[in-house]
Amino acid sequence: MTRRMELDQDTVERDLMRLVLTVIELLRQLMERQALRRVEQGDLSEEQEERIGLTLMLLADRMTELRDGYGLTPDDLNLDLGPLGPLLPPADR
Repeated sequence: MTRRMELDQDTVERDLMRLVLTVIELLRQLMERQALRRVEQGDLSEEQEERIGLTLMLLADRMTELRDGYGLTPDDLNLDLGPLGPLLPPADR
């Protein structure tokens, strides 16, 4: 007996976008933490701090636009890793 899985194109696209945005959000948060550490250590010039801050703000805004476009919330991007807990820290936005 041949079994076929019924796939809804809208669901597949949304789930794929959810996975992609989850990876991007994880990387965005890691970059943000690294930038904050560098600022606290005094490793950056004022111009570099400004540029990094602006870039991170623009990335956060674009992530919000993409999430909204697919009807996703920040919590939707937080994968449950079972005994390890959630992938991302709680959303504060």
